[in-house]
Amino acid sequence: QVQLVESGGGLVQAGASMSLSCTVSGVIYGTRDMGWYRKTPGPGTQRELVATTTQIGTANYGDRVEGRFTVSRDSAKNTVTLQMNNLKPEDTGVYYCAATLYTDIGWSLHWGRGTQVTVSS
Repeated sequence: QVQLVESGGGLVQAGASMSLSCTVSGVIYGTRDMGWYRKTPGPGTQRELVATTTQIGTANYGDRVEGRFTVSRDSAKNTVTLQMNNLKPEDTGVYYCAATLYTDIGWSLHWGRGTQVTVSS
């Protein structure tokens, strides 16, 4: 069974830095994009792009994090990391790892269970 296992998260003050990591476990035969999405608190909020990276390392960032967050991946270890700097209270939310993986059932998008990030003012 393929799983995305996230680590990191917690409570920090505004202006601090934090790193999230996600590792794919299980049998996979290939990967495409890997990255992070988040769901911020409040009614009606939806999961939004934080950052993704392609197989060749091309990164794509959400407007609200560009310049502060950096996504990277280690393809040999099937790991994707999100370095978050200058965190703001509006970065508070549940962060989900996502990866497009080739498994026994072909290509599909997989999600982690999420990790809470809370930034206090």
